[in-house]
Amino acid sequence: MITPPTVAHLPGLAAQAFGDRTALRFKRDGTWQTLDYIALAETVDQLAAGLVRLGVGPGDHVGLVAETRPEWTLCDLAIARAGAVSIPVYPTGSPEECAHVLDHAGARVVLCDTPARADAVAHAKAVDTIVVFDPDPALPHRSLDSLRVPLSDAERDRLDDLARATDESATATVIYTSGTTGRPKGCMITHANWQASCTATAALVEGLGEDEEVYLHLPLAHIMSRSIQLVALSHGVAIAYFGGDIRAVIPELAEVRPTVLPSAPRLFEKAYATVKDLPPEVVAQAVGGRIRLAATGAAPIAPEILDFFDSCGIPVLDTYGMTESSALMTANRLDERRHGTVGRPLPGVEIRIAEDGEILTRGPGVFAGYLDDPAATAEAIVDGWLHTGDLGTLDADGFLTVTGRKKDLIITSAGKNIAPAALENLLRRSPYVSQAVLIGDRRPHAAVLVTLDPETVTAWAADRGIADPLPALARHPAVRTLVQTELDRVNDHFAPATRARALAVLDHDFTVEDGTLTPSLKIRRNVVETRYAPLIDSLYS
Repeated sequence: MITPPTVAHLPGLAAQAFGDRTALRFKRDGTWQTLDYIALAETVDQLAAGLVRLGVGPGDHVGLVAETRPEWTLCDLAIARAGAVSIPVYPTGSPEECAHVLDHAGARVVLCDTPARADAVAHAKAVDTIVVFDPDPALPHRSLDSLRVPLSDAERDRLDDLARATDESATATVIYTSGTTGRPKGCMITHANWQASCTATAALVEGLGEDEEVYLHLPLAHIMSRSIQLVALSHGVAIAYFGGDIRAVIPELAEVRPTVLPSAPRLFEKAYATVKDLPPEVVAQAVGGRIRLAATGAAPIAPEILDFFDSCGIPVLDTYGMTESSALMTANRLDERRHGTVGRPLPGVEIRIAEDGEILTRGPGVFAGYLDDPAATAEAIVDGWLHTGDLGTLDADGFLTVTGRKKDLIITSAGKNIAPAALENLLRRSPYVSQAVLIGDRRPHAAVLVTLDPETVTAWAADRGIADPLPALARHPAVRTLVQTELDRVNDHFAPATRARALAVLDHDFTVEDGTLTPSLKIRRNVVETRYAPLIDSLYS
């Protein structure tokens, strides 16, 4: 393992330490290709020199808008080598959201993967130079390959000088929040924050060895995926990138045979619904047979799913973190796990619970603040403690349980406080439910909007001779009864005053495109409540 003082030092130190070990593995034209650590460092320097030729200088903000692929990593490292600050943008965001981030950050140069993405980037007023990974020859886009030219000795010296001049306290990246309750805010993450993040994440994936491989399919704009990327490179292990089709993840796992799999709870939930009746050894082999740990976070996951994968020899470690904490704060670990919790604090992280139940954290991972927003920064960090906005409890052994979001708290007209996450999470465990949103603030009681899982509901209906498309199924009395039964089962876990007493089944799912989900797939409650206001009103009429 190497411990570079900044991200700018990482490629060169990794090349010296790990040489011709495979650094990146990726699929091109149906064939897996590799890049070793020496080639990675050379490619990064060529791209960094290309950025400098474009006029990128120390402290400049450079946008990065692309799917998870090797060029993302190479460009991210190249931005750091040029002394600049990377501004990652979720590729699933709308052109308007993309423009807001790039304009707020003042990103003059943007690197993106496709001509279509370049069109989205062009909405930003700040941008004057767009570089495309896979340009269309018929369009006037600058290609990423055009930045990669042989370096002069003077250019190499210039990059080394830029790395030496980069201080640990300098901003390395500005990562924008999901924007669940308003406009995204830019979290300034320093090189020192990245060091702290890597230290914490390394404790989660402890014991990374030379023959291991990390499979990445989560967006690299997300801080957890990016932290694991940096940890892998610091340990000299290979990173395998998914081929771009989320539906092919399971077959690709069988091909790649990774040892570490970070993913969102939804992947494990879908896999569980598909394979829960198969023998454990068959399940393990279906994902390559070598996974020694999987990590998940960002949303709750059912303990029975964790128990199942444990029985298959695939421990799925539930974690907790946020952008403002530079990724992970707590995690279940291989040698200390408690299903239903998000684990104990990782090295360097302190956790305490405020009087109102809010989770507070302190440590070297706490971000430097929000870009150009001192008021929001002062509200988030008080006396050195980051106020997460999440509610939770710590047990006697220090394991943390997250119970909901402060801003999501529902207060009924009868004065009853309801944290919606508990009921929503239980209802989402149903194989027939995709999303659930509890509403009821200033209303007489709680109600819930439910979207259907298309695969399981369609299969359930087909078994009963119902061949309707999903929109029609959402209105079918049998499906309505099915979902009501699932809700009744969940309601039994709660006191009468906190149960959902009304139900609406939507004939479509929430999506990033329609604005009801953030790019990191969190529910935008205010958008949902506004868009479905007439339907919600009808539940109380």
